[in-house]
Amino acid sequence: MSDIDRRTFLKSACAFSALGVVTMLGGAGPLWAQTIAGQKQPDVMRKVIPSTGEEIPAIGLGSWITFNVGNDPHLRDQCADVMSAFFAAGGRMIDSSPMYGSSQEVIGYGLDKLGARDKVFSTDKIWTSGDGLEQLAETEARWHVKKFDLLQVHNLVGINENLPLLFKLKDEGLLRYVGITTSHGRRTEDVMAVMENERLDFVQVTYNPIDRDVEEYLLPLAYDRGIAVIVNRPFQGGSLLQKLEGKALPEFAAELKAESWAQLILKYLIAHPAVTCPIPATTKPAHAAENMRAASGPLPDDKMREQIAAVIGVLI
Repeated sequence: MSDIDRRTFLKSACAFSALGVVTMLGGAGPLWAQTIAGQKQPDVMRKVIPSTGEEIPAIGLGSWITFNVGNDPHLRDQCADVMSAFFAAGGRMIDSSPMYGSSQEVIGYGLDKLGARDKVFSTDKIWTSGDGLEQLAETEARWHVKKFDLLQVHNLVGINENLPLLFKLKDEGLLRYVGITTSHGRRTEDVMAVMENERLDFVQVTYNPIDRDVEEYLLPLAYDRGIAVIVNRPFQGGSLLQKLEGKALPEFAAELKAESWAQLILKYLIAHPAVTCPIPATTKPAHAAENMRAASGPLPDDKMREQIAAVIGVLI
């Protein structure tokens, strides 16, 4: 498919998503959540992982900075409360990394406290140019898990050694999905080269209404190749929401049932047919629940997505 055809197709797909039809590579699955561990979950939009057809809720939870709280018992319990609100609102994917300080241990603590190991879609990374297996063993010990849903080569560090390692673990049934990550728009061409040549399940990139470079080539490539897309820094590490604080939402936000800038931005992201799961981070349980509510109700069509980006661009 040519670059022009890709962009035209994705625009058309955005229009369909605004009508409540979510179409992803791997086949369109049911739009709404069913059950996790036998318990009815809130009605939240789900996206398909193209490589398998498995569905996951369209909003996840990041842990960069927010879960790096050390051994402070109060702050650890606060993070567990965030996780509790996230799960109660229908969330599943939690993402971390060895570079996030104590975040991995705090996630493990929260999962144990909540008894939520049957609810989480566990997502972490290898971030080393040394022994990837040794680092992975440390990560598993911190999460208290023996098999991750998804492991990613973080920022392409040690890609030539670590990506084959992850594929080997997957082939041996010790890992479900393999991916790579980047952030802040770094090494986009290198990421796309890996996407074009490897059988990835996931790619993680920075994307929001201000940082849109991935729309031109990377997202269409992910769609073409059947690679699920995780979005990091949807709020620019919180700075985007800080700049928008106190500013009135556009009138058309009511049409989308968006009650906050956070929800409007998340709807902008998940309306893109190549996007699988943004992973906003927060320290507040109420914000975790608020973010999850973006995965319900109407989504913007392509025209309204452009309006969202334009309004935010003017306000900040």
